[in-house]
Amino acid sequence: MDKMKTYWRMLACGGPGHGRLTRLGLLWIWLQILPGVPAATAGQAEHVVIMVWDGLRPDCVTPELTPTLSALAQSGVCFNRHHPVYISSTEVNGTVLITGAYPEHSGIVANREYRPGIGWSEPFATESLEAVRRADWISGGHYLAVPTLTETIQGAGFRTVVAGTKPVALLLDRAWERSSPAARQSVDLYKGRTVPATALAALVQACGGDTFPASVRHPNRKQDAWTTRALTQGLWSNEVPRLSILWLSDPDYSQHARGPGSWTARRALKSADANLATVLKTLEDKKLRGKTDILVVSDHGFSTVKSGVDIVALLKKSQFKAVKKFEDPEPGQILVAGLGGSTAFYVVNHDETVVRQLVVWLQNQDFTGVIFTRKPLAGAFTLAQARIDSINAPDVVVSMRWTGEANFSGLPGLLITDGGTRGKGAHGSLSPYDMHNSLVAAGPDFKSGWTDVLPTGNVDVAPTVLAILGIQLSHAMDGRVLTEALSTPGIPMPKTSQTTLKAVSGPWRQYLQSSTVGSTVYFDEGNGERTQP
Repeated sequence: MDKMKTYWRMLACGGPGHGRLTRLGLLWIWLQILPGVPAATAGQAEHVVIMVWDGLRPDCVTPELTPTLSALAQSGVCFNRHHPVYISSTEVNGTVLITGAYPEHSGIVANREYRPGIGWSEPFATESLEAVRRADWISGGHYLAVPTLTETIQGAGFRTVVAGTKPVALLLDRAWERSSPAARQSVDLYKGRTVPATALAALVQACGGDTFPASVRHPNRKQDAWTTRALTQGLWSNEVPRLSILWLSDPDYSQHARGPGSWTARRALKSADANLATVLKTLEDKKLRGKTDILVVSDHGFSTVKSGVDIVALLKKSQFKAVKKFEDPEPGQILVAGLGGSTAFYVVNHDETVVRQLVVWLQNQDFTGVIFTRKPLAGAFTLAQARIDSINAPDVVVSMRWTGEANFSGLPGLLITDGGTRGKGAHGSLSPYDMHNSLVAAGPDFKSGWTDVLPTGNVDVAPTVLAILGIQLSHAMDGRVLTEALSTPGIPMPKTSQTTLKAVSGPWRQYLQSSTVGSTVYFDEGNGERTQP
């Protein structure tokens, strides 16, 4: 009631702007009234560009390797405690970036999931065209259970464009049927394909007649450069829309192949930096740099493989009915989905006896870091505590064990993985090297030369962008508006806290450390070990 009185008082007084309700004033009113949405002010920028450097570790941003990004960080805001959500992988965090929702609410909890309605016999890639179309078909368009940033902006009447080297870009604006004028004018480019399909010819022409390069290289310069050019010369040929997203494949591809800090990974960083320079120069040439907020973010951090294990083989050796693919699901069977730094276990009929036996077995394995289960069990955390308890979530999830040891190039963070080769790169765990990623923001709405020392996360990107553009939400998001980094004066610093959960079962010990700002939770790290009695 007090908020409604404030609303009417502002109308009577003319609101901010002395006699008219400005975009800032309207958004302020809406944020005060709508429950569960953090308050913020609308910004000055007419355009927002989100550029994703897949797998960028914060400690790899240096003047030597990434001069353009380093300069951008110095001129804008560098977020020192930025986080992905768990599971720290691409499709999960791509969904988080575009929805502002935890996996338990968006519905995407892993890069590979098992859902009988989509694939009866084995896990599927959550970003694949077949999975996206089939899941939207059977759910009535709700494969992602919450609205996306692109859908919201299009719903407000503004065009958006997405350009991604990797197929994860399909998740960012996946709609096949586009009803509104803004949606029909919007384009999603993913791995050389477009939605709508008719948009591709113009992008090939903008790239000098060259089609999307067929082969992935390390570093993946050609594919990333083609995608960048398709955005800057094709999708931006007539105008720069309110929101543009550019998703690069590197340094992720190169770090997987050769390991973080390798010569190949270093070249990949320079390639990504060159593409950022192209984006900035294009905005300058169009005289839009001063009207554009730019956010450079990564989807997750990165580790180096210490050793790989074959979990299915180990389970079979212990007399479990473990498989990577069903012939026809039978009682007692466990479908194992390897996720690199984590592993998901789907138990046929959710058999509680099998689940308990599996958890006890995991507590005795050298590769186990942190165990999560649907229902509370001794020595485990629940899926809900990790914000991954979606309707299709596995019965058990394990984050693999990690150490802070350095790799061959001196970068810390070694990880046991489900599969994988020693010395190569991986992610997906609760290692602090996977759970701390990069965010740099610059433009008219962000402070200059400032370092944000508060916890922040990928879950905050969507609500912050909408606040800057002054576009109203129809629902609350899990993330918060990063008010402390905005140039608007007089906004108080939010309070933060840190919590460490512990779970014990006999000699088994595990922990999960998180930081909180308001109601938004960021996972810092988690690990476990079996101690001597």
